[in-house]
Amino acid sequence: MELLKNNMEGRKTMKTLLKRLSVLAVSAVFMTVLSPVHSYAAPKGTLTMFHAGSLSVPFAAMEKAFEAKYPGVDLQREASGSQQAARKVTDLKKPCDIVASADYKVIDKLLIPESATWNIRFATNQLVLCYTDKSAYAKEVNAENWYTILQKKGVVWGHSDPNLDPCGYRSLMVLQLAEKHYKIPGLYDKLIANRPKANIRPKSVELVSLLQTGNMDYAWEYLSVAVQHELKYIILPDEINLGNYKFDDLYSEAIVKVTGKEPGTFMDIKGQSCTYGVTMIKDAPNKEAAEAFLEYMLDPEGGLKILKDMGQPPFVPCRVPTAEMKAMIPAGLQKLVEVKD
Repeated sequence: MELLKNNMEGRKTMKTLLKRLSVLAVSAVFMTVLSPVHSYAAPKGTLTMFHAGSLSVPFAAMEKAFEAKYPGVDLQREASGSQQAARKVTDLKKPCDIVASADYKVIDKLLIPESATWNIRFATNQLVLCYTDKSAYAKEVNAENWYTILQKKGVVWGHSDPNLDPCGYRSLMVLQLAEKHYKIPGLYDKLIANRPKANIRPKSVELVSLLQTGNMDYAWEYLSVAVQHELKYIILPDEINLGNYKFDDLYSEAIVKVTGKEPGTFMDIKGQSCTYGVTMIKDAPNKEAAEAFLEYMLDPEGGLKILKDMGQPPFVPCRVPTAEMKAMIPAGLQKLVEVKD
């Protein structure tokens, strides 16, 4: 009887043990399902990004949020004109993980295929004419007379360098398109004649301080920059502001010659609606941190929300032109991107 009793107790204990193991197994499966597919260890180390100057303010906010999420990462950003950012990689061979350009075509033309394999379009913008209360004719300037104001003697206005910064060649495109839109022959040349070369700066955001200090009356900037720096600005018609993709055929009639990929060469840039692009460099020193940042940056509730809140409309979801390119993107980013030309 005692032996039978012991057997029964043993079976009961074994049954209880098996039941507990079963619960633990189910819990493990459940936790696995809930875990992210990209369950890599938290990234760490230095993350280097070269980016367009017009992205400085939103990227500063993204940097703060990202480093709070991943305290082991030190995001180091260098702002410049977009072409200059790309040439830091191609010409100067500076180590870099991510390049973000104010014109996605800079990545296509200068970085792909040698330095990068894909290019994600993530946001749009438009050109506006910025000024302050200190500007000459500040109380008179408007969307109907701005081109007359810019021709007046003593009015100081400028734009960024077309060879270094997309905002520079886009500013010239706006002036070309204005001549056609307002049907004023020679308008472009008359405007340029009243803009000395000294008023051309390496990147558009450098002009902001000149406006704020009263050393410049008017400057061409992106709408997002105007909003972020609380500048006054003139909204131009869609036919000339490079902000509406429906007018891309019209925008393409504006052409600006800039320096090319190799020293001493040149290339023609055709007008197109403002579209920003981002890529990861092939030999990125910190791919893990780069992928983590891009996942945050391209998240509609993360970096894209910051862009939207700061006056720059994002693409939600972000875009690549082909399925082949999407397949090249890291798996963790693919869910944030759609194929759309």
